[in-house]
Order: sequence, then structure tokens, then C-alpha cells
Amino acid sequence: SSSARLVLSLVLQRADDTSSDTAWLLDQASEALQYNQDMLQTALSQMDQGIAVFDSSNNLIIWNRRFRQLLDLPESAGQVGFPLAEIVALLTKRGDIRKEDAKALIANFLTLDKPFLLELSGGSRIIEVRTNAMPDKGIVTTYTDITQRVAADMALKQANETLELRVAERTGELTRVNKQVAEARAAAEEANIGKTRFFAAAGHDILQPLNAARLYSSSLVERLGDSENSALVQNIDSSLESVETILGAVLDISRLDTGAMKPRLQSVPLNDLLRRIETDFAPVARAANLELTVMPTSLTVRTDPNLLRRLVQNLVSNAIKYTLEGKVLVGVRREGGNAIIQVLDSGIGIPASKFRTVFKEFARLDEGAKTASGLGLGLSIVDRISRVLNHQVDLQSKPGKGTRFRVTMPIDRNAGSGVRTTPAAPARTAEPLHGLRVLCIDNEPLILEGMKLLLEGWGCTVSTAPSLSEWQQGLTGTDRRPDAIIADYHLDEGTGIDVIRAIRLHFSAEIPSLLVTADRSPEVRGAAERDGIALQNKPVRPASMRAWLTQLSVSMKAAAE
Repeated sequence: SSSARLVLSLVLQRADDTSSDTAWLLDQASEALQYNQDMLQTALSQMDQGIAVFDSSNNLIIWNRRFRQLLDLPESAGQVGFPLAEIVALLTKRGDIRKEDAKALIANFLTLDKPFLLELSGGSRIIEVRTNAMPDKGIVTTYTDITQRVAADMALKQANETLELRVAERTGELTRVNKQVAEARAAAEEANIGKTRFFAAAGHDILQPLNAARLYSSSLVERLGDSENSALVQNIDSSLESVETILGAVLDISRLDTGAMKPRLQSVPLNDLLRRIETDFAPVARAANLELTVMPTSLTVRTDPNLLRRLVQNLVSNAIKYTLEGKVLVGVRREGGNAIIQVLDSGIGIPASKFRTVFKEFARLDEGAKTASGLGLGLSIVDRISRVLNHQVDLQSKPGKGTRFRVTMPIDRNAGSGVRTTPAAPARTAEPLHGLRVLCIDNEPLILEGMKLLLEGWGCTVSTAPSLSEWQQGLTGTDRRPDAIIADYHLDEGTGIDVIRAIRLHFSAEIPSLLVTADRSPEVRGAAERDGIALQNKPVRPASMRAWLTQLSVSMKAAAE
């Protein structure tokens, strides 16, 4: 337009000689236009997008090479004036679009600012088409190959769907595994419970005849004295005692391992507990020519009295067993907020390299095996009980010099302090039992007969009954109140605790009573304690029963004096 104005100006100013200048100017303008057109065409050809411009009649006026490449149009379509409808017809004829979709596609081209997609070559190429208005009511269209982008989007969508599927599968698998683990855990717990029940039932069935055999063997040992058969009977009694020890230890280990033995924490005056330990082991220590000393204490701790007593019993039993001469000392020290029960002996000692070994089941040191018989279960039970109670157990020892075990437990600060319990006088086990009236209740005739033989051998006056009803039927008006009751727990009619209550009620007196049972559950022990009934587990140790009766006899005679 600038050149045209310049030409017209020159023509009007110099009408006499304008032809050569005008021609020159027109040539220059033509070259400029051609140059600009070439530059525009070059720029359009280098674009990654296809571009096509249609006039108001929808005929092609401007396009680039990329436009034809993307739509795969023939060379004949690349000319000015080629109709949009013909382009759509080519795509229809080639099969890129269906015939019935042709009109809708033309309508899409004419709908401004609304992109749409062309799927070519059976969907192998996807072209995004955008349309915009021109000033002369024509349209400019752009074409972009988005095949890879769509493929990436589809892949991502498929990956997401696959991921969701995998997550769902993994979740389902995890749920199944968790269910299987829960079922396995429940089965294991049920198996543990079943094993505990089995051991309890089997233990009761096995210990019943063993208890009778032990009573008979103990009676024979006392009756035969130094006769020619005494050694044979003593060997039988010793063998039965070993079986008793093994079975009791196995039952305890089973219950500890399966978690059936639960601690019942309470305030426990240590002095009372240690006095019982002294009563239990004083006869054993004297028989081994050892001095057993139990120091008095005023400390009260927070623990389970039954489990702690069993723990200390095992330590004292081991100390006596592996001490050939000298003494065993049991005492309590206070360190900060803890009480420490110490069991010291002057026995064979333990090498430092074997400190951990001795707490394993069936572990016995060579020197210990030569000194005393056993299977090495006592300290294994000590270790398990200490873990149940959370009481630390440690030891110090020198071979040939002796051993010291320490059991650490918290002091019960809520209990009264500073009041020292007067230690009970040691039981005089040599005190005769003549005249002590004992009533025995058991539903096993062999056990009743063995108990009667054993107790009468000690000088007791013994009456027996298999149940409460039969005892009541045999009562006469002249029957005197028994000095002691020894009853089995599992009876045909009720329990031994029920029988003891009824007999106490009949005589209106708290008759000292001993419950003997193969049931080692804390429930049975707790029920006995609530009624003030002593308890010993089957098979009953004759020495322990005699110690209990002797202590009772001594107390009665002291009260009479």
C-alpha cells in the first residue's frame, strides 16, 4: 500500500515522464511482495502444526505442507479454491470417517473455538483440529498430531487401572494372609490350651497312682527299717521320687511356656514366705547334715506369693542338693526400692562360662551330675517363673567355693514398714505325732489305704472316707473332732474344699486342713488360700506332709501348755 501511494504521487506530480520510474517501483514492490510471501510460506512449512485457511465460501486459500501431510491429502487438494467439502469427501472415500459422519465433521469445522479429533488410518493417527474466525468471515484451522499424547494418556490410564487392580489383588491377598495368620494364631492358641488341658488331665491321671505308690513305698521304708529288703524298698522309693520330680517339673514348664500360669500380684510379707521355706527344707537339710539358716526380715514386696515361693524353693532345693558339707543361708537385703532374696551355699559352685547353661532345661554340669541325681529342670523353672514375675535372677559363683543366687523384686511401698515380724520357731520335726487325730478324704481307695498306712506309721490316729456323704453316714455321737483334715481336691462329689468347709461347719471349728491335688492351677491355690487351707501338689512328698503335721502338733502342744 505504501508503494501504491508513492506511484500515484509521482504520476500526479510528473505526468510527462513517469513510465520508467513507475515500472521500477512496481518491480521493487513486486519483489518485496514475493519475498514476504516466500518468507511466510517458508515459516508455515517449518511449523510442526498443519495450517489451512478457508474463505467465507469454505474454499481453501492458504495452507502449509504439514497440513497435507497430517491429513495425507493428494497433491490435487493443495490448490487455491479447493472446497472443504471435497477434503471431507476424500477422507470419507478413504475410510477415515464414516459417510454418515461427513456432515457432522463439516459442522465441526465451522464451529469456532471448539477443538475436535480426527482419527485417521483406523485410529493409528489422531489429529486435533482447532478453528478460529478470520476478519472476512473465513476460518483458519490448525492441525496437531496428538497420537503419542493420547497413547501416553491411554497407557497412564491403563497403568492406573492396572495399578488399582494390582492394589486390589494385593489387598485381597494381604487380607487372605492376615486371615490365615489369624486362623493359625487361633489354632495355635487353641492347641496351647488343648495341650495345657491335656497335661493337666494326664498329669492328674498319672499322679494319682504315683501318689499311692509313693505313700506305700514311704510306709515300707519306715516299717522295714534295717531289714534285708530295706535297700530294695529305698531304691523303689527313690525312683518314685525322681518320677514325681520330673512329672511336676514338666507340668510346670508346660504351663509356664503356654502362658497358663498367670501371676496374681499382691502384697507379700517375705518373712512369712521364708518361714514356710524353712519348714519345708529343714528336715531335708538335717538329713544331709547341712545347716539351713533363714534370716528374718520385715520387708513386704509386690509379687505372686505362690510363684515366688516355688522359685525360692527350687533355689534352696538346688543349694541343698549340690552342697556336700557346710551350710545354706537364705536372707533378704534392701537396695533402694528393691528387696533382694539371696540364697547362698558352700557347695560345689558353677564355672562362670556355664552361668547361662544352667538355666536351660535338661542342662547339667559334669560336677553336678557326679554330686547329685536329677534332670536339670529346677533352674529352668526358676528362669521361666522369674520372667513371668519380671523379677531379675542373677548368680555369682566360684567352683569349689559355693554359689549365691539373687532374686530382685520391688518393695511394696503401700504396705506398712518398720514392723518386724517375729520369726516363728523352727519346726521341730523330731516331735512325735502320737495321738494326732487325722481325717483323710480321697475317692481313690488305694491312696486312702496308703495314706492310712503312712500316717499310722508316724503314730497318728487315722480315719478315712471317700466322700463327705459317706463320712456323714459313718458319724456317731462319740466321734471326736479331728485335729487335722487331709483331703484330695477332685472328688466324686464336689471338691476337697467343699468337704473341708462342711466338716468345719459340723464341728464349728477352723480345723487345720491340707489340700492335696494334681491340679496346679492358680485358681485352686487361690481358693484354698481364701479358706485358710494349706496345699501340697501330688504326688505328695511324705517329708513335706510330715513337716506340716509336725508343725501342727507342736503348735497344739504349745497352745495346751
